[in-house]
Amino acid sequence: MPRVPVARRINRVATISMHTSPLDQPGTGDAGGMNVYIVEAAKRLADLNVEVEIFTRQTARDLPPAVELVPGVTVRHVTAGPYEELDKGDLPGQLCAFVSGVLRTEAMYDPGRYDLIHSHYWLSGQVGRLAKERWGVPLVHTMHTMAKVKNLLLAEGDKPEPVARVLGEAQVVEVADRLVANTAAEGRELIDLYAAPRERVVVVNPGVNLQVFRPAAKDAARRRLGLPQDAHIMLFVGRIQPLKAPDVLLRAAARMLAEDPSLRSRLLVACVGGPSGNGLARPSYLTELAAELGISDVVRLAPPAPQAELADWYRAADVTVVPSHNESFGLVALESQACGTPVAAAAVGGLRTAVRDGVSGLLVDGHDPLAWARALRAFVERPQWREALAVGAGEHAAAFGWSATAARLLDVYSGILARLGRTPVAAPI
Repeated sequence: MPRVPVARRINRVATISMHTSPLDQPGTGDAGGMNVYIVEAAKRLADLNVEVEIFTRQTARDLPPAVELVPGVTVRHVTAGPYEELDKGDLPGQLCAFVSGVLRTEAMYDPGRYDLIHSHYWLSGQVGRLAKERWGVPLVHTMHTMAKVKNLLLAEGDKPEPVARVLGEAQVVEVADRLVANTAAEGRELIDLYAAPRERVVVVNPGVNLQVFRPAAKDAARRRLGLPQDAHIMLFVGRIQPLKAPDVLLRAAARMLAEDPSLRSRLLVACVGGPSGNGLARPSYLTELAAELGISDVVRLAPPAPQAELADWYRAADVTVVPSHNESFGLVALESQACGTPVAAAAVGGLRTAVRDGVSGLLVDGHDPLAWARALRAFVERPQWREALAVGAGEHAAAFGWSATAARLLDVYSGILARLGRTPVAAPI
C-alpha cells in the first residue's frame, strides 16, 4: 500500500518581511495590508503554539535586535543599508546584506531551528529562496502584489514595475514549495502569468480582526472623531498614491456637487492615510486636487490611525470607498464591512472576493468619476438600500476571521512537511 503522509507538528516558522516592518503603522510609507496580514497571522499562529520569528530590515539605530510582539512572536531587526526608510527601488541593492544577517541569526542556534520559511513580497522571496537552500527547509511564499498584474492595470502617472522585479518574482515562483494566493483569482494569475505549477498554488483568504472591527453606534463614533451627526460621510482609507486612486473619490464628489449643489452642506469626504510610493513626490496632492476641484470645504484629510481609531472612522462613515486600480485582496474593504459599513469598490483583483456585489457593497467597473458619482449617489439617495447593505456587510465579513486564516496556513505548512517525508513529531499533550 502507498505510504500515507503524516502531518508534522510545526514548531517554529521564519517569516521574511524585508521591505516593511510589522511594527510600522499601516498607512504610512510602504506599510499597508501586508503588515496587517503578517502581524495578525503570526499572532494567531502563536495561539496555535507555533513560534514565529519575523525578519525585517532595521530602519533606526536605536531599535533593539529583537522585539517580542506578543508571546510566541519575535521581530528580528537585520542591519542592511542605512538606518532609514529606503525606496523599494533601492532595496535590491541591500539583498546580500539582509540575507547575510538572516543566515547569521540562524547560525547562532542549533541546526533545525526553523521548520519552514514563509516570505512575503518578492524581495523577501529572494531572501527566502537562499535561506531555503542553506537551511534545507521548505519555502512558502505570498506575493501580495505582482509586477505583471500591476503593469496591466497601471494608474495614470504610475510607473511600470521594472524587469528586475518580474524576473525576481519568476525565480521565487520556480523554487517555492507552496505559493499562497489571497484569492482564487490571484491563484489563476500565478498560473497564467508566471507559469506556476497548479499543484503548488493554494488559496488562503486573509482575515479581519473581528474583536476590533465590529459594529457599534455611528453617532458615538462621529462624536469621538468630531464629525457632524447629519453628514453624508464617504470614507477613503489607505496610502495616498496613484495605485489606490483616492483622486477618483474626490473627482466623483465634485461631480455629485455639480449635479446637486444642495449636497454641499451635508457631504463630507474623509481620507485617512499618508503618502506612499509615487505619492511621496507630491505629498500635498489631495489638498491641491480638492482646491482645484473647488471642494476643499467638504474634504477632510486625517493621518493614518491605529486600529481602534480606524474602526471608529469606518463606523462613522455611510460608505467606504475603495477605488484602487488593483488589490490582491483589499483588507480595508473587509475591515469596513466588519464594522457594519458597506463598501463601494473597484471591480478588480481581490476586491471581487472581499466585497459581495449587491449584498455587502457595490462593485464599480472602471475609474470614470461619472460612473463613481452615479454609484455613490445611491448611498445618499437610498438609505433603506444602504442599511440593507450594512447588514449584509457585517454578515459577509464575519466569515473572514484571522484564526481561520492561521489554521489554513498551518494546514499548508504541515502538509508540505508531510509530503517531503519529514519524520512526524507528536504535538505536546
